[in-house]
Order: sequence, then structure tokens, then C-alpha cells
Amino acid sequence: AGLAAGALALGGVVASGSPAGAAPTGTTGTAGAKGAALQAEAGDLLDVTLDQLRPTQPSVGFDQIYYKLGRYSSPKDEQNGDFNKRFDDWCETNGQEEAATVSPGAKLTDPSSFTCTVPVGQETDETRAAMKTVVIGPGGELYLTDGHHTLTSFLETPDGGPTTHIRLRVTGNLSGLSPAAFWQAMQEKKWVWLRDENNNPITTDQLPQRLGLARFHDDRYRSLVYFTRDIGYQAPADAAEYLEFLWGTWLRERVNLDAYDLDSPASYLTAIRAASEAMSGTAGDTVIADGRTADELGRMPEWNAGKKPTGGEFGKLSAPISDQKPGKLAYALDFRSRILAAPACTKTLTGKHTGPLVVSSGVLCLNGTRQTGPVVVAAGASLVAKGADITGPVQAVGAHTVQLCGTSLTGPLSVVNTKQRLTLSGAGCTPNTLNGPVHLVGNP
Repeated sequence: AGLAAGALALGGVVASGSPAGAAPTGTTGTAGAKGAALQAEAGDLLDVTLDQLRPTQPSVGFDQIYYKLGRYSSPKDEQNGDFNKRFDDWCETNGQEEAATVSPGAKLTDPSSFTCTVPVGQETDETRAAMKTVVIGPGGELYLTDGHHTLTSFLETPDGGPTTHIRLRVTGNLSGLSPAAFWQAMQEKKWVWLRDENNNPITTDQLPQRLGLARFHDDRYRSLVYFTRDIGYQAPADAAEYLEFLWGTWLRERVNLDAYDLDSPASYLTAIRAASEAMSGTAGDTVIADGRTADELGRMPEWNAGKKPTGGEFGKLSAPISDQKPGKLAYALDFRSRILAAPACTKTLTGKHTGPLVVSSGVLCLNGTRQTGPVVVAAGASLVAKGADITGPVQAVGAHTVQLCGTSLTGPLSVVNTKQRLTLSGAGCTPNTLNGPVHLVGNP
């Protein structure tokens, strides 16, 4: 049943913490994770919590994650006589194929509340191949090299979160290298993607420090490629690292997403069809990106496997949210429609900032900002913090809007009489880490 305490003693499994519901192993928390990681070898399975992982790409396709979150929060899987997809996804990612039983009220944070078809310790080469991967860096830091979308979905879903456990397959232990040598090796092995959501180059210092929608940028072409899966391409068994980003790089020159209304299912489907037809319609020996040809990246020689647009995977993708089995796109757009929009930024801070911040008017956005010092929001002003790290108190009295998502706050939080909205959780709002007293009064 999920991860049992005794399973951590099995060969090839390195415990970096105690799974939910398990007895303590003696190596819990960040220090335990790093200690276990330093001993890990390529091929080992490493038990981690999501908050211990460091991304190796700056962007994800938000709509791909919105599809998962929309489906995870829908009762339709159960109404169709199936388990909710999040349990199948967790079991597959954990090397255990799919869900076998799910108890009423089961949660991803409690693997004892559901079981998987392949017990721990009986994994096969096939089930291990479906697991996500991690590289051990200097100091035992854990660098996720595959699974950013899946694990972010687990982190964002209400019964998951930062402390959700999952096992990852170790692809390399580079902990003995200096930071500079580590990043050089990561680039040589193509274990890091150093291009932003607009395909512009970035440095390793610009990578997010943790998982979460609030910490990533949205790459619309990465979502587009996801929706073309099994329509224009199929991931080969020996898939290239960051396969979907390579296809996305090529599609940027061929499909202008600004020409489509991505809030409209019909217009979005038209974009997906144009992209997938371009993929399958190109010659197999065409170099797509990074020296890889279309065939090497899984090009399908027949669009939609030769089926009509009303059938095959494109037909499934086209099913509206009202259907008994909605398509992925319908789930994504339905979830996206439930996300509360933040007010437009009048000033944005990124990087490091030390000293007091006083928001006297307008909307201050802290995007991945590392703020050291107090933050005060005056009456009528607004604060939007996404993926920020704040050391110091945050105080707002009579503010227009206060929104904290994916933010780590070390210090007291006091928000009183917000006029428009206080947002600390909800659809699309990455869980926060609040280390200090919280005082919330009179907020809508």
C-alpha cells in the first residue's frame, strides 16, 4: 500500500524522510534528505518530499498542469467507475503502475489510504522507466531533471502539497563537484534547460529554487506540444531530454499563438491541429532542434494516427467539459476559468532586495523576489507576491488587494480590512510557507 515504513529498507531504495503515515526513519527533513542523497547511486530510488526538489527548467506549460488539476478536482473519473486520475498518476510516478484500491477520503499525502497494483519492492524495468528522475548536486541538493509538470500538479492539488512524498530514480550523483563544475556537467549531459518561456537564454542563477506554479513562468508552446501528444508525435522510448521544449522551439516559427484565442476551446483546438499537422507533415529527417530530427523526436507519419478529426486522440481532446469524459483541453480551460486574476502590476521587483518596502499606492509585485526587511502596504495599495522569499514582517491595513502564492514568509503576517480581496490559497495559488504568527481580520 503506497510507501510502507518497512519498504525503505529494501535494496536500491534510499530514504530521505518518513513517508506520510510511516514511522520516523531517523533521516527526516532537509538535512536527512541531503544526507541520504549523498549516498545515492545512479539507479537508486530516492524517497523525497516535493519541497526538497530544485527545478532544472525555468518554465512549464501552465495549461498542462491546469488539465491535471481540473481532472483531479472533478468527480467524473469516479462517476465513470474509475479511480481519480491523481492516484493512478502517483502510483505510476512512484514506480507502482496504477491505483489498485482507494479508500474513501484518500489523500496523496497519506499513501496508506490507497494501494497500487505493483507493491513496493516488486518494481519492474517497465514501471521504473515511468518514474521521474533526479540528479544529486553539491551538498546533496536534489535537482529534478524530469517530472516538473507531474510533481507540480501533486504539489498544487488540495490533497497534496509541499510535503507530499514520492520516489524518484537517481540518474547521477554529482555531489562531489564544485558548483561551477556541476552546472558545466549538467549542461554537457543535457540535464538542464536554460531557455525562458520566450526561448531566450538564461543563466543557472535564474532557475527557480522550488517547485510550484508561482515560481515558474508559463511557456504556452510547451502546453501546445503537450496537447499534440499522440496526434502529431509520440514520445519514443529513448526520448531526448526536454523533448517537448525541442518541439516547442520549432513550432514557434510555424504557429503564431497570438493569432488564436486560447480562452476559446474551438480556437485553441485549431492551434493544436495546425501544430500537430505541421509536426506529422514534416519530413522525418528534418532537424527540429539541438541536432535532433523529427523522427528522433517521435514524429507520427500520419496525423492523428490516420483517423478522422472526430476520432482518435484529436477526437478525445475535442470533447467538451459537459461530456461524460471531457478532453484534456476542456479540463484545462475549465480550471483556468476558476483562477482569480491578480491586479496588474504597477511596479515589479525581482532578484534580491534588502531594506524596508512601503507600498504607498498602486500594485507592487514581488516575482521570485528575495526580500529582507519589513513590507508595509498602505490603505488602497496592493501587494502581489508570487514565489517570493520574505524575511521580515508583512503588514497591510485597508489595502485594496493582498495576494501571496508560493511565498515563504519568515516573520509575522498581519492583514486587516482588505477592501477587495485577500488571497492566500485557492485554484492556481501555490501553497505558502508561513513561519510566524498570522493575524487576519475583516478581509473578504
